[in-house]
Amino acid sequence: MDLTQFEHEYDPLAIDVAALKRNIANKLMYQVGKDPISARPADWLHAAAYAVRDHLVGRWMKTTRAQYAQDVKRVYYLSMEFLIGRAFGNAVLALELMPTLRQALQELDVDVDALFDLEPDAALGNGGLGRLAACFLDSMATLAVPGFGYGIRYDYGMFRQQIKDGRQVETPDYWLSRGNPWEFPRPEVTYRVRFGGRVEESGVGATSVVRWVDTDDVLAMAYDTIIPGYGTEATNTLRLWSAKATEEMNLRAFNQGNYMGAVESKNHSENVSRVLYPDDSTESGRELRLRQEYFFVSASVQDMIHRYLRNHTTFDQLADKVSIHLNDTHPVLAIPELMRVLLDEHRLPWDTAWAHCQKIFSYTNHTLMHEALETWPVDMFGRVLPRHLRIIFDINARFLGALQKTHGNDVELLRRVSLIDETGGRRVRMAYLAVVVSHSINGVSALHSDLMTQSIFADFAKLWPERFNNKTNGITPRRWLAHANPGLAGLLDSRIGKGWRRQLDQLEGLRGSLELPGFLGAFRRVKRHNKERLAALVQKQLGVTLNCDALFDVQVKRIHEYKRQLLNVLHVITRYQRILANPDALWVPRVVVFAGKAASAYHQAKLIIRLINDVAKTINNDPRVGDKLKVVFIPNYSVSLAEIIIPAADLSEQISTAGTEASGTGNMKFALNGALTIGTLDGANVEMREHVGPDNIFIFGHTTPEVAALRAKGYAPREWVEKDGELANVLAAIRDGLFSPEEPSRYQGIIDALVNWGDHYLLLADYRSYVDTQDKVDALYRSADEWTRKAVLNVAGMGFFSSDRTIAEYAHEIWHSTPVQLPLHHRPE
Repeated sequence: MDLTQFEHEYDPLAIDVAALKRNIANKLMYQVGKDPISARPADWLHAAAYAVRDHLVGRWMKTTRAQYAQDVKRVYYLSMEFLIGRAFGNAVLALELMPTLRQALQELDVDVDALFDLEPDAALGNGGLGRLAACFLDSMATLAVPGFGYGIRYDYGMFRQQIKDGRQVETPDYWLSRGNPWEFPRPEVTYRVRFGGRVEESGVGATSVVRWVDTDDVLAMAYDTIIPGYGTEATNTLRLWSAKATEEMNLRAFNQGNYMGAVESKNHSENVSRVLYPDDSTESGRELRLRQEYFFVSASVQDMIHRYLRNHTTFDQLADKVSIHLNDTHPVLAIPELMRVLLDEHRLPWDTAWAHCQKIFSYTNHTLMHEALETWPVDMFGRVLPRHLRIIFDINARFLGALQKTHGNDVELLRRVSLIDETGGRRVRMAYLAVVVSHSINGVSALHSDLMTQSIFADFAKLWPERFNNKTNGITPRRWLAHANPGLAGLLDSRIGKGWRRQLDQLEGLRGSLELPGFLGAFRRVKRHNKERLAALVQKQLGVTLNCDALFDVQVKRIHEYKRQLLNVLHVITRYQRILANPDALWVPRVVVFAGKAASAYHQAKLIIRLINDVAKTINNDPRVGDKLKVVFIPNYSVSLAEIIIPAADLSEQISTAGTEASGTGNMKFALNGALTIGTLDGANVEMREHVGPDNIFIFGHTTPEVAALRAKGYAPREWVEKDGELANVLAAIRDGLFSPEEPSRYQGIIDALVNWGDHYLLLADYRSYVDTQDKVDALYRSADEWTRKAVLNVAGMGFFSSDRTIAEYAHEIWHSTPVQLPLHHRPE
């Protein structure tokens, strides 16, 4: 796609070292309130952050004024997660301030690198969904798309992961304990969010008035974070909502000595924004999730309408000025909430409100698994949100009524597409609601979008084929190459210039560098430095010494059965057994790195984490193995940890069962940083193979049609074990307690899931192909130049996978949004 309509030339003003140094010192004294003599590193971090932030605020104000003056169509991106990582380095990168900042801090006798490491990751997300949202915000700002992110300001994130005795232990993530210099509290921007109560109706027909009364209310207070664009003055806003009680304290209860009771209501109200994804294994946990989702979309919808009415006196232009994008099903409650606001508070007729909604909403689906499509019990929904349940019932009745007129009384079709699932307990189907209302429904890779219309939304795709489309995911090259891998970024700059930061397809120019004397060696030296950096972290955190000549084999992502970390473990054990059987062979040494969190209630995923750690303990302490094989599980995976792990990887594990991963973006980050991929033909791996070349990626396993055929004929995992002695030996080692001698039956549940309960994700069927492909990985790694050549071709082929390209497609084809026009900013002569 031609991105020229989204381009804004920017020539940054040089910021004087002396001026920045003076500004940092002033911030330390007058904003942080510390004398330089007694200031701690955290104080210097905040002072430097405030000084850098000052350079963004002017742009922010200018962009906001221009958006209002030009009355642009705003894009509101609603997401439960925004995994933005650390803000400091990203802001410095956007401002192109790094050399100036380093010199200023050095002259103040401050350890610059230690300062960057002090900043906590913003605990606002967990996995790929949240990181994608963060990349999209970056690209919207860079392309001057008038975007606004909306989410929740979680007090404690999801959790901080610790590993104790091999087990995952969840503790609160106190990321806000030292304050957050990157946010602007907005106590004046507060909205009342209502729960419970009952619905009253007076009048009949068009004159009827519906009132939602006797509710329990919570206040949503806004906190704003600046999202800077790169190479442009355009900035956008991430607005996060924090729950506040309508009353801080019951003074009567307090004065009567009931101190806990005096603040009980406040604590209950504010639980809504405490934690990302509270444990939903209990009824109260599930209800809290529902309340969270409504809390943030209600505040966001009220805020959007308030902003729209600043420039408009009627709702005639609402759909021309507002686009709401739903990132997965979590924000789908925004649909009945916008209907409620328009119907009940502004008295619009149903047909008018409905017409607006159908033009305003668009939805991205992120899963092909029916069990992952969010549904809510009707009784819980009606108890928490009675008005919204009634609106959904009305939408459903009108939808099914219209369908009967066009398709007759096809009872089976009506049952399949109804917004209420009547089988196995009545439940509201949130994804179906999104599809019925949205004018655009997109998947996130070519394969996923195709399968989406054949499986979970097949009936809807036949009804409205024009609504369905694909937008293959992308990542921001600023965060995931320029910031995370400065060594490689510098090498690229010297070969092809700096333009790739905004036009990633310029990486194609690397192909001409393959034959340049010394280039492959320079590329390898960058990778070696990154491996040494990761090895130092592992030594410090885990006390394990890594051999940096080894192949670094990395799988970092959420721990989930479909992502098949367990298949990786089966290969590790295979390798271990082979080494013990033939210790004098010329083994390619390998370091296998795992990281990722398991949901707190996901017992099988947590058991897999424990197995990884038990296998690591056994192998790492076996003197017969030495440096031939090491296994590490690095706890508390985060954006800042990924920025160290990903540039160090030689091999990227993207091994989900074909047909289960919507896209993946970790696969893109690894390839962009010069790792080769071993993976199935799943998600965006399919398109990556096309762009990097089939000879430069390791593909294994059953394809999506083969998976379907295998299941259709009756998959029997035991048969695959019986015909593969090596696989049988690996499973026997786990079953018999080789890795858990103090509790031999510890992993019987894993063996049962694989052998006796059907091996749902076909690990055993793909095992032999995977292990044989790993042998090919070893063979290639023996030839340093050939491996490096393919790694360079991976980098060169990643131009398509920029989030700038993705966002340009969204803006042009879905949101119909044009960039805000800002005056060009030229360096003075």
